[in-house]
Amino acid sequence: MGGFLTDVPDFQNSLEVQEAAKFAVDEHNRKHNAGLVYSKVVHAQSQVVAGSMFHLTVEALHEEKPKLFHAKVWTKPWENHISLQEFKPVHE
Repeated sequence: MGGFLTDVPDFQNSLEVQEAAKFAVDEHNRKHNAGLVYSKVVHAQSQVVAGSMFHLTVEALHEEKPKLFHAKVWTKPWENHISLQEFKPVHE
């Protein structure tokens, strides 16, 4: 299973969170031939799971319009591992 979800303090300035968010957008674009452009992280939480599972709300531009997406990114820095577990639009 894993630990509890906790808010990432100062996520706007966290290099690990920013890299995870950019990776999520790039990986989604690669897998789905999408043209999203990373903009910013709106919210970030992490969970300890043999590394970190980041639960991110990411803003990306689609045809120059901002859209929000939920992304789950699993990182294991000691293995140089990062993978996208989930990427889906936030339905408002």
